[in-house]
Amino acid sequence: MKADNFYGRERESYAEPYKIKMVEAIELKSREYREKAVTEAGLNVFNLKAEDVYIDLLTDSGTGAMSNRQWSALLLGDESYAGAKSFFKIRDAIRDIFGYNYLVLAHQGRAAENILMGTLVKPGQRVLNNMHFDTTEGHVRMRDASPLNLIRAEGLNTSLEAPFKGDMDLEKLEAELKKGAKDGSVPFVMMTVTCNSNGGQPVSMANIRAASEITHSFGLPFFFDAARFAENCWFIKQREEGYTDKSVKEIAREMFSYGDGATMSAKKDAIINIGGFVAVRDDENLYNLCSQRQIQYEGFKTYGGLAGRDMEAMAAGLYEGLDEDYLEDRIGQVRYLGDRLKALGVPLQVPFGGHGVFIDAKKCLPHIEQRFFPAQALTVELYKEGGVRGVELGTCSFGHTDPVTGEEYFPELELMRLAIPRRVYTDRHMDMVAAAMGRIMDRKEKIRGLRLVYAPVIMRHFTARFEWI
Repeated sequence: MKADNFYGRERESYAEPYKIKMVEAIELKSREYREKAVTEAGLNVFNLKAEDVYIDLLTDSGTGAMSNRQWSALLLGDESYAGAKSFFKIRDAIRDIFGYNYLVLAHQGRAAENILMGTLVKPGQRVLNNMHFDTTEGHVRMRDASPLNLIRAEGLNTSLEAPFKGDMDLEKLEAELKKGAKDGSVPFVMMTVTCNSNGGQPVSMANIRAASEITHSFGLPFFFDAARFAENCWFIKQREEGYTDKSVKEIAREMFSYGDGATMSAKKDAIINIGGFVAVRDDENLYNLCSQRQIQYEGFKTYGGLAGRDMEAMAAGLYEGLDEDYLEDRIGQVRYLGDRLKALGVPLQVPFGGHGVFIDAKKCLPHIEQRFFPAQALTVELYKEGGVRGVELGTCSFGHTDPVTGEEYFPELELMRLAIPRRVYTDRHMDMVAAAMGRIMDRKEKIRGLRLVYAPVIMRHFTARFEWI
Protein backbone atom coordinates (compact mmCIF):
# COMPACT_ATOMS: atom_id res chain seq x y z
CA MET A 1 0.00 0.00 0.00
CA LYS A 2 1.25 3.45 -0.92
CA ALA A 3 0.11 5.39 2.15
CA ASP A 4 0.99 8.77 0.62
CA ASN A 5 -1.33 8.18 -2.33
CA PHE A 6 -4.16 6.08 -0.92
CA TYR A 7 -7.01 7.89 -2.67
CA GLY A 8 -5.29 10.25 -5.11
CA ARG A 9 -5.28 14.03 -4.80
CA GLU A 10 -7.33 15.88 -2.22
CA ARG A 11 -10.66 16.87 -3.73
CA GLU A 12 -10.09 20.56 -2.95
CA SER A 13 -7.12 20.63 -5.35
CA TYR A 14 -9.15 20.19 -8.56
CA ALA A 15 -12.60 20.87 -10.00
CA GLU A 16 -14.99 18.55 -11.80
CA PRO A 17 -13.56 17.67 -15.25
CA TYR A 18 -16.77 18.67 -17.03
CA LYS A 19 -19.30 21.47 -17.29
CA ILE A 20 -23.07 21.11 -17.14
CA LYS A 21 -25.21 21.70 -20.27
CA MET A 22 -28.61 20.41 -19.11
CA VAL A 23 -30.36 20.23 -15.74
CA GLU A 24 -33.42 18.45 -14.35
CA ALA A 25 -35.54 19.96 -11.60
CA ILE A 26 -35.88 18.02 -8.35
CA GLU A 27 -38.13 18.76 -5.38
CA LEU A 28 -37.88 18.01 -1.68
CA LYS A 29 -41.40 16.97 -0.71
CA SER A 30 -42.67 17.66 2.79
CA ARG A 31 -41.91 15.25 5.60
CA GLU A 32 -45.60 14.45 5.94
CA TYR A 33 -45.74 13.58 2.24
CA ARG A 34 -42.61 11.41 2.46
CA GLU A 35 -43.88 9.46 5.47
CA LYS A 36 -47.15 8.73 3.69
CA ALA A 37 -45.35 7.77 0.45
CA VAL A 38 -42.98 5.29 2.07
CA THR A 39 -45.77 3.75 4.13
CA GLU A 40 -47.83 3.20 0.98
CA ALA A 41 -44.69 1.69 -0.58
CA GLY A 42 -44.67 -1.02 2.07
CA LEU A 43 -41.61 0.55 3.74
CA ASN A 44 -39.57 -0.45 0.70
CA VAL A 45 -37.93 2.42 -1.17
CA PHE A 46 -37.88 0.39 -4.40
CA ASN A 47 -41.64 0.95 -4.50
CA LEU A 48 -41.41 4.75 -4.34
CA LYS A 49 -42.05 6.97 -7.34
CA ALA A 50 -38.80 8.57 -8.50
CA GLU A 51 -40.49 11.98 -8.51
CA ASP A 52 -41.00 11.61 -4.75
CA VAL A 53 -37.24 11.24 -4.15
CA TYR A 54 -35.04 14.30 -3.61
CA ILE A 55 -31.55 12.76 -3.90
CA ASP A 56 -31.58 9.28 -5.41
CA LEU A 57 -28.69 7.09 -4.25
CA LEU A 58 -30.56 3.81 -4.74
CA THR A 59 -28.06 2.69 -7.39
CA ASP A 60 -25.34 3.87 -9.73
CA SER A 61 -26.62 1.43 -12.37
CA GLY A 62 -27.97 3.17 -15.46
CA THR A 63 -28.40 6.43 -13.55
CA GLY A 64 -25.31 8.27 -14.79
CA ALA A 65 -25.28 11.34 -17.03
CA MET A 66 -24.06 10.63 -20.57
CA SER A 67 -21.58 12.99 -22.19
CA ASN A 68 -22.02 15.08 -25.33
CA ARG A 69 -19.89 12.51 -27.15
CA GLN A 70 -22.22 9.72 -26.08
CA TRP A 71 -25.32 11.69 -27.06
CA SER A 72 -23.72 12.36 -30.43
CA ALA A 73 -22.94 8.67 -30.80
CA LEU A 74 -26.65 7.85 -30.50
CA LEU A 75 -27.24 9.40 -33.91
CA LEU A 76 -24.78 6.95 -35.48
CA GLY A 77 -26.77 3.91 -34.39
CA ASP A 78 -27.28 1.30 -37.09
CA GLU A 79 -30.63 -0.35 -36.38
CA SER A 80 -30.15 -3.25 -38.80
CA TYR A 81 -31.42 -6.51 -37.35
CA ALA A 82 -28.37 -8.48 -38.47
CA GLY A 83 -24.81 -7.32 -39.06
CA ALA A 84 -25.27 -3.77 -37.73
CA LYS A 85 -22.21 -1.51 -37.96
CA SER A 86 -22.78 -0.50 -34.35
CA PHE A 87 -22.23 -4.09 -33.18
CA PHE A 88 -18.77 -4.22 -34.70
CA LYS A 89 -17.88 -0.91 -33.08
CA ILE A 90 -18.70 -2.19 -29.57
CA ARG A 91 -17.08 -5.57 -30.34
CA ASP A 92 -13.85 -3.82 -31.35
CA ALA A 93 -13.91 -1.63 -28.22
CA ILE A 94 -14.21 -4.73 -26.01
CA ARG A 95 -11.40 -6.46 -27.88
CA ASP A 96 -9.25 -3.37 -27.38
CA ILE A 97 -9.98 -2.89 -23.66
CA PHE A 98 -10.64 -6.45 -22.46
CA GLY A 99 -8.66 -8.47 -25.00
CA TYR A 100 -11.64 -10.84 -25.42
CA ASN A 101 -12.54 -11.99 -28.93
CA TYR A 102 -16.18 -13.00 -28.59
CA LEU A 103 -19.06 -10.73 -27.55
CA VAL A 104 -22.57 -11.75 -26.48
CA LEU A 105 -24.67 -8.62 -25.96
CA ALA A 106 -27.59 -8.36 -23.51
CA HIS A 107 -29.93 -5.62 -22.42
CA GLN A 108 -28.28 -5.37 -18.98
CA GLY A 109 -25.99 -7.15 -16.53
CA ARG A 110 -28.50 -9.56 -15.01
CA ALA A 111 -29.44 -10.69 -18.52
CA ALA A 112 -25.76 -11.41 -19.17
CA GLU A 113 -25.68 -13.40 -15.91
CA ASN A 114 -28.73 -15.31 -17.05
CA ILE A 115 -26.92 -16.26 -20.25
CA LEU A 116 -23.70 -17.37 -18.53
CA MET A 117 -25.30 -19.11 -15.56
CA GLY A 118 -27.91 -20.75 -17.74
CA THR A 119 -25.18 -22.09 -19.98
CA LEU A 120 -22.72 -23.35 -17.37
CA VAL A 121 -24.44 -23.89 -14.00
CA LYS A 122 -26.25 -27.15 -13.19
CA PRO A 123 -28.40 -28.09 -10.17
CA GLY A 124 -26.38 -28.99 -7.08
CA GLN A 125 -23.24 -27.18 -8.17
CA ARG A 126 -21.40 -24.45 -6.25
CA VAL A 127 -20.32 -21.18 -7.85
CA LEU A 128 -17.30 -19.63 -6.15
CA ASN A 129 -16.89 -15.86 -5.96
CA ASN A 130 -15.06 -13.39 -3.80
CA MET A 131 -18.56 -12.09 -3.00
CA HIS A 132 -21.67 -12.48 -5.12
CA PHE A 133 -23.91 -9.51 -5.70
CA ASP A 134 -27.66 -9.89 -5.42
CA THR A 135 -28.53 -10.65 -9.05
CA THR A 136 -25.53 -12.94 -9.45
CA GLU A 137 -26.54 -14.88 -6.37
CA GLY A 138 -30.13 -14.95 -7.55
CA HIS A 139 -29.22 -16.50 -10.90
CA VAL A 140 -27.17 -19.19 -9.16
CA ARG A 141 -30.03 -20.04 -6.78
CA MET A 142 -32.56 -20.08 -9.63
CA ARG A 143 -30.59 -23.00 -11.06
CA ASP A 144 -30.80 -24.89 -7.77
CA ALA A 145 -27.10 -24.28 -7.24
CA SER A 146 -25.29 -22.67 -4.31
CA PRO A 147 -23.39 -19.36 -4.34
CA LEU A 148 -20.31 -19.48 -2.12
CA ASN A 149 -18.53 -16.31 -1.01
CA LEU A 150 -14.79 -16.60 -0.40
CA ILE A 151 -13.98 -13.03 0.61
CA ARG A 152 -11.00 -12.68 2.94
CA ALA A 153 -11.92 -12.11 6.58
CA GLU A 154 -10.64 -8.53 6.54
CA GLY A 155 -13.26 -7.71 3.88
CA LEU A 156 -16.00 -8.28 6.47
CA ASN A 157 -14.45 -6.01 9.11
CA THR A 158 -15.97 -2.64 8.30
CA SER A 159 -13.71 -0.63 10.63
CA LEU A 160 -10.43 -2.09 9.35
CA GLU A 161 -8.40 0.16 7.02
CA ALA A 162 -6.87 -2.10 4.36
CA PRO A 163 -6.24 -1.33 0.68
CA PHE A 164 -7.80 -4.38 -0.99
CA LYS A 165 -10.73 -5.65 1.06
CA GLY A 166 -12.29 -7.25 -2.00
CA ASP A 167 -9.54 -9.90 -2.21
CA MET A 168 -10.50 -13.56 -2.32
CA ASP A 169 -9.28 -15.98 0.36
CA LEU A 170 -6.91 -18.09 -1.70
CA GLU A 171 -6.65 -20.93 0.80
CA LYS A 172 -10.42 -21.31 0.88
CA LEU A 173 -10.50 -21.15 -2.92
CA GLU A 174 -8.01 -23.98 -3.26
CA ALA A 175 -9.83 -26.08 -0.66
CA GLU A 176 -13.16 -25.64 -2.42
CA LEU A 177 -11.64 -26.48 -5.80
CA LYS A 178 -10.11 -29.65 -4.39
CA LYS A 179 -13.58 -30.71 -3.24
CA GLY A 180 -15.04 -29.73 -6.60
CA ALA A 181 -12.40 -31.67 -8.51
CA LYS A 182 -13.64 -34.88 -6.91
CA ASP A 183 -17.31 -34.48 -7.74
CA GLY A 184 -17.42 -31.91 -10.56
CA SER A 185 -19.47 -29.58 -8.41
CA VAL A 186 -17.72 -26.31 -9.39
CA PRO A 187 -18.37 -25.07 -12.95
CA PHE A 188 -16.17 -21.96 -12.77
CA VAL A 189 -14.78 -19.27 -10.45
CA MET A 190 -15.84 -15.62 -10.63
CA MET A 191 -14.12 -12.50 -9.31
CA THR A 192 -16.26 -9.39 -8.75
CA VAL A 193 -14.32 -6.15 -9.37
CA THR A 194 -14.89 -3.97 -7.47
CA CYS A 195 -16.60 -6.08 -4.82
CA ASN A 196 -20.00 -4.42 -4.52
CA SER A 197 -21.47 -6.40 -1.64
CA ASN A 198 -18.83 -5.39 0.89
CA GLY A 199 -18.63 -1.73 0.00
CA GLY A 200 -17.26 -1.40 -3.52
CA GLN A 201 -13.92 -2.66 -2.23
CA PRO A 202 -11.17 -3.25 -4.81
CA VAL A 203 -9.32 -6.48 -5.58
CA SER A 204 -5.55 -6.36 -5.98
CA MET A 205 -3.81 -7.48 -9.15
CA ALA A 206 -1.75 -9.91 -7.09
CA ASN A 207 -4.91 -11.56 -5.76
CA ILE A 208 -6.49 -11.71 -9.20
CA ARG A 209 -3.37 -13.28 -10.66
CA ALA A 210 -3.11 -15.87 -7.89
CA ALA A 211 -6.81 -16.76 -7.97
CA SER A 212 -6.59 -17.21 -11.73
CA GLU A 213 -3.57 -19.49 -11.45
CA ILE A 214 -5.22 -21.64 -8.79
CA THR A 215 -8.45 -21.90 -10.80
CA HIS A 216 -6.65 -22.81 -14.01
CA SER A 217 -4.56 -25.42 -12.21
CA PHE A 218 -7.84 -27.31 -11.71
CA GLY A 219 -8.78 -26.94 -15.36
CA LEU A 220 -11.66 -24.54 -14.69
CA PRO A 221 -12.45 -21.18 -16.29
CA PHE A 222 -11.99 -17.91 -14.41
CA PHE A 223 -14.52 -15.13 -15.04
CA PHE A 224 -14.91 -11.53 -13.96
CA ASP A 225 -18.02 -9.67 -12.90
CA ALA A 226 -16.67 -6.52 -14.52
CA ALA A 227 -19.43 -3.99 -13.79
CA ARG A 228 -17.01 -1.59 -12.09
CA PHE A 229 -13.71 -2.75 -13.56
CA ALA A 230 -12.41 0.76 -14.29
CA GLU A 231 -12.86 1.81 -10.67
CA ASN A 232 -11.01 -1.33 -9.58
CA CYS A 233 -8.15 -0.51 -11.95
CA TRP A 234 -8.01 3.05 -10.57
CA PHE A 235 -7.54 1.68 -7.04
CA ILE A 236 -4.80 -0.67 -8.27
CA LYS A 237 -3.04 2.34 -9.78
CA GLN A 238 -3.35 4.26 -6.50
CA ARG A 239 -2.64 1.49 -3.99
CA GLU A 240 -0.62 -1.36 -5.48
CA GLU A 241 3.13 -1.24 -5.93
CA GLY A 242 4.31 -1.29 -9.53
CA TYR A 243 1.24 0.31 -11.12
CA THR A 244 1.64 4.04 -10.44
CA ASP A 245 3.03 4.78 -13.89
CA LYS A 246 0.66 2.53 -15.81
CA SER A 247 -2.50 3.86 -17.39
CA VAL A 248 -5.87 2.57 -16.21
CA LYS A 249 -6.36 1.01 -19.65
CA GLU A 250 -3.03 -0.84 -19.38
CA ILE A 251 -3.99 -2.08 -15.94
CA ALA A 252 -7.35 -3.26 -17.31
CA ARG A 253 -5.68 -5.21 -20.11
CA GLU A 254 -3.42 -6.98 -17.62
CA MET A 255 -6.29 -7.69 -15.23
CA PHE A 256 -8.48 -9.23 -17.93
CA SER A 257 -5.55 -11.23 -19.29
CA TYR A 258 -5.92 -13.50 -16.25
CA GLY A 259 -9.54 -14.32 -17.09
CA ASP A 260 -11.35 -16.46 -19.63
CA GLY A 261 -14.31 -14.15 -19.91
CA ALA A 262 -16.52 -11.65 -18.12
CA THR A 263 -20.06 -10.52 -17.55
CA MET A 264 -20.70 -6.80 -17.33
CA SER A 265 -23.52 -4.48 -16.55
CA ALA A 266 -22.46 -1.63 -18.81
CA LYS A 267 -24.83 0.61 -16.87
CA LYS A 268 -22.00 1.21 -14.41
CA ASP A 269 -18.49 1.89 -15.74
CA ALA A 270 -19.61 2.37 -19.34
CA ILE A 271 -21.83 5.23 -18.07
CA ILE A 272 -24.90 4.32 -20.13
CA ASN A 273 -28.54 3.86 -19.21
CA ILE A 274 -29.00 0.32 -20.55
CA GLY A 275 -26.80 -2.53 -21.73
CA GLY A 276 -24.62 -5.46 -20.74
CA PHE A 277 -22.70 -8.36 -22.19
CA VAL A 278 -20.86 -11.63 -21.80
CA ALA A 279 -17.36 -11.52 -23.29
CA VAL A 280 -15.31 -14.66 -23.91
CA ARG A 281 -11.60 -14.74 -24.62
CA ASP A 282 -11.13 -17.58 -27.10
CA ASP A 283 -13.55 -20.41 -26.26
CA GLU A 284 -15.60 -20.56 -29.46
CA ASN A 285 -17.73 -23.42 -28.17
CA LEU A 286 -18.75 -21.47 -25.04
CA TYR A 287 -19.46 -18.43 -27.24
CA ASN A 288 -21.73 -20.49 -29.48
CA LEU A 289 -23.62 -21.92 -26.50
CA CYS A 290 -24.06 -18.46 -24.99
CA SER A 291 -25.19 -17.09 -28.37
CA GLN A 292 -27.92 -19.73 -28.58
CA ARG A 293 -29.25 -18.63 -25.22
CA GLN A 294 -28.85 -14.97 -26.19
CA ILE A 295 -30.94 -15.44 -29.33
CA GLN A 296 -33.64 -17.20 -27.32
CA TYR A 297 -33.91 -14.58 -24.55
CA GLU A 298 -32.36 -11.33 -25.79
CA GLY A 299 -32.21 -11.05 -29.56
CA PHE A 300 -29.96 -11.77 -32.53
CA LYS A 301 -26.23 -11.96 -31.86
CA THR A 302 -25.45 -8.59 -33.46
CA TYR A 303 -27.83 -6.62 -31.27
CA GLY A 304 -28.68 -8.78 -28.24
CA GLY A 305 -31.51 -6.76 -26.74
CA LEU A 306 -30.01 -3.36 -27.58
CA ALA A 307 -30.75 -0.71 -30.17
CA GLY A 308 -27.85 0.29 -32.39
CA ARG A 309 -27.82 3.69 -30.70
CA ASP A 310 -27.25 2.01 -27.32
CA MET A 311 -24.30 0.06 -28.70
CA GLU A 312 -22.77 3.29 -30.00
CA ALA A 313 -23.16 5.02 -26.64
CA MET A 314 -21.70 1.97 -24.87
CA ALA A 315 -18.61 1.94 -27.09
CA ALA A 316 -17.99 5.60 -26.35
CA GLY A 317 -18.73 5.18 -22.64
CA LEU A 318 -16.29 2.31 -22.16
CA TYR A 319 -13.46 4.63 -23.13
CA GLU A 320 -14.81 7.56 -21.11
CA GLY A 321 -14.97 5.30 -18.06
CA LEU A 322 -11.21 4.78 -18.33
CA ASP A 323 -10.43 8.51 -18.29
CA GLU A 324 -8.29 9.16 -15.23
CA ASP A 325 -9.52 12.70 -14.59
CA TYR A 326 -13.07 11.38 -14.60
CA LEU A 327 -12.18 8.49 -12.27
CA GLU A 328 -10.40 10.78 -9.83
CA ASP A 329 -13.44 13.03 -9.65
CA ARG A 330 -15.91 10.15 -9.44
CA ILE A 331 -14.10 8.33 -6.63
CA GLY A 332 -13.25 11.67 -5.03
CA GLN A 333 -16.96 12.44 -4.62
CA VAL A 334 -17.49 9.11 -2.87
CA ARG A 335 -14.69 10.02 -0.50
CA TYR A 336 -16.19 13.50 0.00
CA LEU A 337 -19.46 12.04 1.24
CA GLY A 338 -17.67 9.38 3.28
CA ASP A 339 -15.51 11.94 5.06
CA ARG A 340 -18.55 14.00 6.05
CA LEU A 341 -20.45 11.01 7.36
CA LYS A 342 -17.40 9.76 9.24
CA ALA A 343 -17.03 13.17 10.93
CA LEU A 344 -20.59 12.76 12.22
CA GLY A 345 -19.74 9.44 13.83
CA VAL A 346 -21.60 7.32 11.29
CA PRO A 347 -20.13 3.77 11.28
CA LEU A 348 -18.94 3.04 7.73
CA GLN A 349 -17.13 0.44 5.67
CA VAL A 350 -13.62 1.87 5.34
CA PRO A 351 -11.69 2.66 3.30
CA PHE A 352 -14.40 4.09 1.07
CA GLY A 353 -15.05 2.12 -2.09
CA GLY A 354 -15.47 3.11 -5.70
CA HIS A 355 -19.16 3.74 -6.27
CA GLY A 356 -20.74 4.58 -2.94
CA VAL A 357 -20.58 4.86 0.82
CA PHE A 358 -21.75 1.85 2.86
CA ILE A 359 -23.12 2.39 6.37
CA ASP A 360 -22.79 -0.45 8.90
CA ALA A 361 -26.36 -0.75 10.15
CA LYS A 362 -25.51 -3.31 12.85
CA LYS A 363 -23.18 -0.80 14.46
CA CYS A 364 -25.46 2.15 13.80
CA LEU A 365 -28.58 0.46 15.21
CA PRO A 366 -27.26 -2.16 17.64
CA HIS A 367 -30.62 -2.29 19.47
CA ILE A 368 -32.32 -3.84 16.41
CA GLU A 369 -31.77 -7.58 16.01
CA GLN A 370 -30.66 -8.60 12.55
CA ARG A 371 -33.85 -10.61 12.00
CA PHE A 372 -35.73 -7.29 12.19
CA PHE A 373 -33.84 -5.76 9.22
CA PRO A 374 -31.80 -2.90 10.69
CA ALA A 375 -30.39 -1.81 7.31
CA GLN A 376 -33.87 -1.66 5.82
CA ALA A 377 -35.10 0.36 8.80
CA LEU A 378 -32.21 2.80 8.36
CA THR A 379 -32.95 3.12 4.64
CA VAL A 380 -36.56 4.02 5.37
CA GLU A 381 -35.51 6.56 8.02
CA LEU A 382 -33.11 8.30 5.62
CA TYR A 383 -35.88 8.76 3.09
CA LYS A 384 -38.26 10.07 5.76
CA GLU A 385 -35.60 12.41 7.14
CA GLY A 386 -34.15 13.92 3.97
CA GLY A 387 -35.90 12.51 0.90
CA VAL A 388 -32.73 10.51 0.21
CA ARG A 389 -33.14 7.04 -1.27
CA GLY A 390 -30.40 4.52 -0.46
CA VAL A 391 -30.64 0.74 -0.58
CA GLU A 392 -30.47 -2.10 1.93
CA LEU A 393 -27.72 -4.68 1.40
CA GLY A 394 -28.25 -6.90 4.39
CA THR A 395 -30.73 -9.43 5.71
CA CYS A 396 -33.44 -8.73 3.15
CA SER A 397 -31.04 -8.77 0.16
CA PHE A 398 -28.79 -11.63 1.20
CA GLY A 399 -30.58 -13.51 3.96
CA HIS A 400 -32.59 -16.60 3.12
CA THR A 401 -34.37 -19.55 4.68
CA ASP A 402 -33.13 -23.07 4.05
CA PRO A 403 -35.94 -24.80 2.11
CA VAL A 404 -35.21 -28.15 3.79
CA THR A 405 -34.46 -27.28 7.42
CA GLY A 406 -36.33 -23.98 7.64
CA GLU A 407 -33.26 -22.45 9.29
CA GLU A 408 -32.90 -18.71 8.72
CA TYR A 409 -29.57 -17.50 7.33
CA PHE A 410 -28.26 -14.03 8.15
CA PRO A 411 -25.41 -12.42 6.16
CA GLU A 412 -22.32 -11.25 8.02
CA LEU A 413 -22.67 -7.71 6.71
CA GLU A 414 -25.75 -5.56 7.31
CA LEU A 415 -25.20 -2.47 5.18
CA MET A 416 -27.07 0.50 3.78
CA ARG A 417 -25.51 1.58 0.49
CA LEU A 418 -25.52 5.15 -0.77
CA ALA A 419 -24.55 4.63 -4.42
CA ILE A 420 -23.59 7.83 -6.21
CA PRO A 421 -24.65 8.17 -9.87
CA ARG A 422 -21.90 9.24 -12.25
CA ARG A 423 -21.73 12.95 -13.15
CA VAL A 424 -25.22 13.65 -11.73
CA TYR A 425 -25.01 15.28 -8.28
CA THR A 426 -22.80 18.02 -6.89
CA ASP A 427 -20.94 18.04 -3.60
CA ARG A 428 -23.71 20.25 -2.18
CA HIS A 429 -26.10 17.36 -2.70
CA MET A 430 -23.68 15.19 -0.73
CA ASP A 431 -23.75 17.80 2.06
CA MET A 432 -27.53 17.44 2.20
CA VAL A 433 -27.23 13.66 2.48
CA ALA A 434 -24.74 14.01 5.33
CA ALA A 435 -26.93 16.53 7.14
CA ALA A 436 -29.93 14.18 7.00
CA MET A 437 -27.86 11.29 8.27
CA GLY A 438 -26.52 13.46 11.07
CA ARG A 439 -30.06 14.18 12.28
CA ILE A 440 -30.80 10.46 12.25
CA MET A 441 -27.72 9.78 14.38
CA ASP A 442 -29.13 12.15 17.01
CA ARG A 443 -32.23 9.95 17.43
CA LYS A 444 -31.07 6.55 16.25
CA GLU A 445 -32.06 4.79 19.50
CA LYS A 446 -35.72 5.51 18.72
CA ILE A 447 -35.70 3.73 15.35
CA ARG A 448 -37.71 0.52 15.32
CA GLY A 449 -37.12 -2.70 13.43
CA LEU A 450 -39.27 -4.16 10.66
CA ARG A 451 -40.96 -7.44 9.87
CA LEU A 452 -41.76 -8.85 6.47
CA VAL A 453 -45.37 -9.02 5.37
CA TYR A 454 -44.62 -10.10 1.77
CA ALA A 455 -41.54 -11.43 0.01
CA PRO A 456 -40.76 -13.72 -2.94
CA VAL A 457 -38.29 -16.57 -2.41
CA ILE A 458 -35.44 -15.19 -4.58
CA MET A 459 -34.21 -11.58 -4.80
CA ARG A 460 -36.90 -10.56 -2.35
CA HIS A 461 -35.57 -7.08 -1.61
CA PHE A 462 -36.85 -5.66 -4.90
CA THR A 463 -40.53 -6.25 -4.11
CA ALA A 464 -40.73 -7.07 -0.38
CA ARG A 465 -43.15 -5.21 1.84
CA PHE A 466 -42.70 -4.52 5.56
CA GLU A 467 -44.42 -3.20 8.64
CA TRP A 468 -42.96 -1.55 11.73
CA ILE A 469 -42.52 -3.63 14.84
